[in-house]
Amino acid sequence: MPQMSPLWWEILFIMFILSFMFINMIMFWGIDSMMETKKFKLNNKVMNWKW
Repeated sequence: MPQMSPLWWEILFIMFILSFMFINMIMFWGIDSMMETKKFKLNNKVMNWKW
């Protein structure tokens, strides 16, 4: 393992970090969009005023 070039380790580390951040962004955007649609539906139900 240590005889590998430092560039290979750097690329491997950067790819791991980027993939981790990419997965986190996908999860965050999925949760955020779900919460946004729930808020929108809740607002439609709550703001249905009958004057």
